[in-house]
Amino acid sequence: MKLFVVAVGARMPSWVDEAFEEYTKRMPRSMKTELIEIRPEPRSSGKSVEQLLHAEAARIRRALPRGVLGVALDERGRELTTSEFARWLEARGGDGRDLAFLIGGADGLAEEVKRGAETLRLSAMTLPHGLARVLLAEQLYRAAAILENHPYHRG
Repeated sequence: MKLFVVAVGARMPSWVDEAFEEYTKRMPRSMKTELIEIRPEPRSSGKSVEQLLHAEAARIRRALPRGVLGVALDERGRELTTSEFARWLEARGGDGRDLAFLIGGADGLAEEVKRGAETLRLSAMTLPHGLARVLLAEQLYRAAAILENHPYHRG
């Protein structure tokens, strides 16, 4: 199973890129992880939030690899413990489909994107986009460690 992190936002601080890369390079071959950055719609364009989200949704749809299962990350999504997340990931791997984790921009994700996806949350708190990327990458690595009985996860 291949994992994609499809994130609205570009030009993250170097610490975000370095941390994301560190966790993804540790992933097992069976869970190769790739980042796809989506250019955000300029907030100075005078468009409504709905128009901004719709434009970003169109970019997300174009960037999604064919046949992937979308997993929208949203503060109102289903919350899983790390162990539950590992089991959830293992079950999705058994489906034979690649996964695309979707991280929205400044205003989140359009409803049209969330409608066609499973919805999970990393936290009940709102997270900055870069931190959400790093947290997701770490949790993906931790879930892989759990599934492989690697000592990284000790909880």
